Amino acid sequence: MEATKENVQRSETQSTERIAQDLPKRDELLLTPDEQRIKEAFQDHNWNEIKTADSWVIFKVMAEFVEGFDKLAKIGPCVSIFGSARTKPDNPYYKMTEEIAAKLVRHGYGVITGGGPGIMEAGNKGAFEQGGKSVGLNIKLPFEQHSNIYIDPDKSINFDFFFVRKVMFVKYAQGFVVMPGGMGTLDELFEAITLIQTRKIARFPIVLVGRTYWQGLIDWITNVMLNQEHNINPEDMKLISIVDTPTEAVKVIDEFYSKYLLKPNF
Repeated sequence: MEATKENVQRSETQSTERIAQDLPKRDELLLTPDEQRIKEAFQDHNWNEIKTADSWVIFKVMAEFVEGFDKLAKIGPCVSIFGSARTKPDNPYYKMTEEIAAKLVRHGYGVITGGGPGIMEAGNKGAFEQGGKSVGLNIKLPFEQHSNIYIDPDKSINFDFFFVRKVMFVKYAQGFVVMPGGMGTLDELFEAITLIQTRKIARFPIVLVGRTYWQGLIDWITNVMLNQEHNINPEDMKLISIVDTPTEAVKVIDEFYSKYLLKPNF
C-alpha cells in the first residue's frame, strides 16, 4: 500500500516537473510573430548559429543583387514612380499616374514601379498600354503586395530585402515621380533626396505630384528643418518640384535633361 502511494506521489511530481518544463514552450506558442522576433533578439546564440544564419543571408542578398543587375543593366532611360499600394482604380491619382506613365513612354522613357497594386499598377499599366518598358520591383510582404499584370515578364523581380530593392529603384532611374502614398513612399522619397544631397548619385529630378497632399510636408521641412533648426541647406529645397498635373510632371523631367542636351534614345 505504501509502495503504491510512493508511486502515485512520484508520478505526480514527475508530471508537475514536465508541466513546468513545457510552460515556456507553451508560452512561446502564444506569442505573436512580432513578439517572437523581439524575444529572439535578446536570446544568446552560439558562434555556429550566428555564422550559419548570417552566411545564408549574405548569399540571399548577393543573389538578389545579381538578379537585379542582370535584368536591369540594359533597360535604358527610366523613371521610377512611387506611391501607395492602397490607391484604388477610381481614385484620381490612379488615373493621373496612368497618364504620367503613358506620357513618359511617349517621351522615350521606361517606367519602374514597386510592381504591386495601386499607384504601382497604374504606372505599369500606363507604360504597358503605350508599348513602353514596364519594370516591376516587387517586395514579398504578408499583406497588400502582389505583382500586377502590366509588368514586362522579363522585367519582373521579386525581393525579400527592402534595401536591395531600393538600390534598384535608384541605380536604374533617371528621375523620380512621387505620387501620394504612405510610409513606404516617404521612405523611397527621402532615400532619393538623401543620396542626391550627399552626392552618392547624380542630381536627378524629383517630382511630387499633388500639391494639396505634399504641401504640408514641404512647409514643415522649410519652416522647421531649414529656417528654425538649420538642419538642411536652402539648396536642398531645389531638389524637389511640386506639380498638380501629368503634363507638368513630365515637363519637369524633360526640361531638366534638355539643359544637358540629353534625351532618351529608345
